[in-house]
Amino acid sequence: MELAWICAQQVAVLFLLIGAGALGVKMGWLKAEGRQMLSSLLVNLVVPAMIVNSYRMEFSMEILRNLLAAFGLSVLAILMGTALTLLLTARQKDSRTPIFRFACVFSNAAYMGFPLISALFGAEGLLYASAYVTVFNILLWTMGYGMVSGSNSPKAIARSLLHTPVLYAMVVGLSIYLLQIPVPSLIAQPLELLGGMNTPLSMLITGILIASGDLGSILRDKHIWKLAGVRMLLIPAVCLAAFAVLGLLRFGMSAQVVLLLECCPAAAITSVFAVQFGHDEHFAAGSVVLTTLLSILILPLCALVLTALM
Repeated sequence: MELAWICAQQVAVLFLLIGAGALGVKMGWLKAEGRQMLSSLLVNLVVPAMIVNSYRMEFSMEILRNLLAAFGLSVLAILMGTALTLLLTARQKDSRTPIFRFACVFSNAAYMGFPLISALFGAEGLLYASAYVTVFNILLWTMGYGMVSGSNSPKAIARSLLHTPVLYAMVVGLSIYLLQIPVPSLIAQPLELLGGMNTPLSMLITGILIASGDLGSILRDKHIWKLAGVRMLLIPAVCLAAFAVLGLLRFGMSAQVVLLLECCPAAAITSVFAVQFGHDEHFAAGSVVLTTLLSILILPLCALVLTALM
């Protein structure tokens, strides 16, 4: 129950921050168009800084084993979500299918997940979350990119991966951790300050997104509700059941972190890809908005279930 209570409190804090972003748009203090610039700042600078900073801890074989387990569990969870989504949409041939599949498979781990993991598990939890996000980004810019772009060009995919700062942050962070490289305070302090921006910045972006969406039309769209059901309920439930049956819950915090990240809403980049590749951007934005709103209730419930099982 303690984990669920902490999660509920943290979600309430995040909800207030989301409200601040939405209020800023309604009052004219923030521009809806500004979310792209803020998202770029978050993904390219803030999250990498936070990942590098999370690796600044004393070496432990137990933590290293759990980190490796987090990599394996992350691959398994995302691929299970992919297989389930493809199975459910095998006969779905309409123009919304690429976005539907992408939004179901890829969660908003960096925006909604990292703040929660930080509050619930601290620096060690962020370490395991960084493993998930590394796997997530590799699959997003290969399999996910192919889903929405229709392109399987190795050159285009390689170019996308090489322009992903999170992967470089993971390499730097792992080097610092495995080799126990001391980080001077002159560098450590900016990393901490930048990493500390993750929670407020990501929630403000979410608030801007919600405020700029048409909630009425979103709530009336049955396809968005179907997507939300798959993303927020079905995939996490299947992953949890598979982890339990396979005995993977024994990995403790690593398993909890991966499962909570799988409970997160649809990735915010869904809307960006919809615009970039000419898909239904209103459907994409609506999917992100609705799943984000539902996560305010679902994430604490997921934490409650995990607490009962573990």
